[in-house]
Amino acid sequence: MTIRTILVDDESLAIQGLELRLQEHEDVEIIDKCSNGREAIRSIKTHKPDLVFLDIQMPGFDGFSVVQGLMEVEPPLFVFVTAYSDHAIRAFEAQAMDYLMKPVEPSRLADTLDRVRQRLAEKRGVEEVDRLKEVLAEVAPDAVDDMGAADGNTEMASNRFEKLINIKDRGQIFRVDVDTIERIDAAGDYMCIYTGDNTLILRETMKDLEKRLDPRRFQRVHRSTIVNLDLVKQVKPHTNGECFLVLDSGAQVKVSRSYRDVVARFVH
Repeated sequence: MTIRTILVDDESLAIQGLELRLQEHEDVEIIDKCSNGREAIRSIKTHKPDLVFLDIQMPGFDGFSVVQGLMEVEPPLFVFVTAYSDHAIRAFEAQAMDYLMKPVEPSRLADTLDRVRQRLAEKRGVEEVDRLKEVLAEVAPDAVDDMGAADGNTEMASNRFEKLINIKDRGQIFRVDVDTIERIDAAGDYMCIYTGDNTLILRETMKDLEKRLDPRRFQRVHRSTIVNLDLVKQVKPHTNGECFLVLDSGAQVKVSRSYRDVVARFVH
C-alpha cells in the first residue's frame, strides 16, 4: 500500500526537513509540495492524495482554511504540522489525524504514520467489499443475497468485533476488555475510555472506534458519547424528550432527542 502524500508549508526548509524524515518510510510517496493554502487546495483536488501534512500558520490562506476549502470533495487524511501548540484543540476539531510539533520527532512521525496506515487499510477494505458487491449484483445476484444473509448471522457478526482494545496512554500500553468499558466520550480525534476503575485516552475518531465495537451493546446516545448498554441500570426521563442513563458506576449520561430509539430498547 502506497500512501500518496502532499506536503504544505510556506517555509521551504520545513518541507525539506519533513521530506527527509519521510524518506525512511518506503510506503510514503510524496506526489506534490505546496507553499501556500490556495496552491494546496488546487493540488489536493487535482491529485486526490491519501495524506496531507499541512502547516497551520501560513500567510493568507492558513491550514484551517485549506480544510474548509475542501468541504465539497472527499478530503484526504490531514496531519497538522506547526510550531504553535495552542492550535492543538482546533486541529482536532477539524478532524485531523494528528498534530505534530516542529521540529518533527522521528518517533512521533512513525506513530502518526502507523495510524494513517491503519485508517487507510480500513477504508480500502470497505471499498473493496462494496466493489465486490456491485460486481456480484450484476453477474451473480444470488451471491449478494448470500452475503447479506451472512452479515445478518448473529454469531458471525459477533466475531467481527473487538474483544480487547490496546490503548497507548501515558507511555504505557493497556489491554482493555471491551466488557469493562462503561462509556466513551469524544474530544476531536481523541477518545476518553471510561472503565469501572480507570480513564484512558485513545487517539482515534468516534467513527472508526464505532466500527470496532458490537452495535448491539455499544450505542451512541449523544453526538459525542457511546454507552455500553449492558451497564445501564436506570433510565431517568428529562425535559423535552431527553433522558439520562444511570450507569453501574453511578455516572449519568444524557441521551439527546436524536438518539431516543436507544432508550426504546429499555422500555420494551
